[in-house]
Amino acid sequence: MRTLVVIPTYNEAENVVEIIEAVRASVPEVDLLIVDDSSPDGTAKLAEEAGARLGQVSVLKRDGKSGLGRAYRAGFTWGLERGYDAFVEMDADFSHDPAALPSLLAASERAEVVIGSRYVAGAAVPNWPLARLALSRGGNIYASLLLGLRVSDSTAGFRVYRASALVKMDYTTVEAEGYTFQIEMTYRARQVGATIEEVPITFVDRARGTSKMSSAIVVEALALVTWWALQRPVRWLASRVEGAKH
Repeated sequence: MRTLVVIPTYNEAENVVEIIEAVRASVPEVDLLIVDDSSPDGTAKLAEEAGARLGQVSVLKRDGKSGLGRAYRAGFTWGLERGYDAFVEMDADFSHDPAALPSLLAASERAEVVIGSRYVAGAAVPNWPLARLALSRGGNIYASLLLGLRVSDSTAGFRVYRASALVKMDYTTVEAEGYTFQIEMTYRARQVGATIEEVPITFVDRARGTSKMSSAIVVEALALVTWWALQRPVRWLASRVEGAKH
């Protein structure tokens, strides 16, 4: 499959060149798209220079910082317009190990959505404080139970989507941002019957730069999951009524 690795960036000058080099070394056959939100630290320029040197790297510059979900949607649209068959989501900060890409891409030959999971057998999350691990695990269990996701790590940001899944999911109408974007994408995938497979990864915290995660993002996620869960019976009833009409 013709594959595009989509990496959103904002102020990732310390990491962007190294992540591009690492991805190209791990999976030299894929192309990269850096989606940069007008980083004031020159991330986009560094990415363009690395692309000119290494090849198979494009940079999509956006006006202003407008969120992870919008960055991925822009990257998916860019790639679909150019005929890519599969899309990788990953961070620029090395929390997602480029060495894991071959196993994720191999799984994408079987499944339309592949999640690099922190919470299946063989995965690891070293050096996380117990409180943070409990919050993440608890949030994932909560989302899975309320939305019927049947996955262990719906908030994971290291993924592969086949183009067929993105089209079925109508990804352009996904509204959530940040942490919640991944949950909504998982929920959409389940709703349209896309096949999902989880692959174990080792997840580490960024070593350089500033994390974009905040408590407000977690609160937003829990609130949206609850809202979507409350809507599920309404949607089920509407589908039954519509079916009865026919």
